[in-house]
Amino acid sequence: MVVERLAERWELGRVRERFAGRLREGRAGRGGPRVALLEPLTFVNEAGRSVGPARGSYRLPLERVIVIHDEIDLSFGEVRSRVGGGLAGHNGLKSIKAALGSGEFVRVRVGVGRPDSTDPEIVAGYVLSRFREPPADVGALIDRACDAAADVVLKG
Repeated sequence: MVVERLAERWELGRVRERFAGRLREGRAGRGGPRVALLEPLTFVNEAGRSVGPARGSYRLPLERVIVIHDEIDLSFGEVRSRVGGGLAGHNGLKSIKAALGSGEFVRVRVGVGRPDSTDPEIVAGYVLSRFREPPADVGALIDRACDAAADVVLKG
C-alpha cells in the first residue's frame, strides 16, 4: 500500500514485472533523484528472492536500499526509520538480510500493533489479515510511512 501511494505521489511510470515483483521507475518528484520501487510478488518469507537480484541489477550500495515493512512491535500508527537492527522474527526481513548479505539496510518500520497472543499461528494470521482499523486511520498511516520513506530518499 505504501509503495503504491509513493508511486502515485511521484507519478512513476507503468508497472513492469521484474525480479519476481512489480517494479516502477522514475524520479522522486520533479527534479528528484531516480528511484525504483519494487513490490515483491513472492511469499513474504521469500522476499529476498526479489530484492537481492534487483539490488544486483541496479548495482546499489546497501545504504541505498530501503525496505518498508510492517512492524508488530510498534503500535498501530507509529512509523520509524533506522539502519539495521534486529529482525524480531520477521521472516521477510530474514530473507532480505540473507539475500543482501547484511542487515544494515535502511528500514521504514510501519507499526501495525500486536495481537493479544504470542501464539505463532495467531500472530501470523494477524499480520496477514486486513486492517481492522477505520480506513481513514489506515490511510493516515500509509501517508506517514510515505513521508518517512520520502525523507530517507530525499534527505538521506
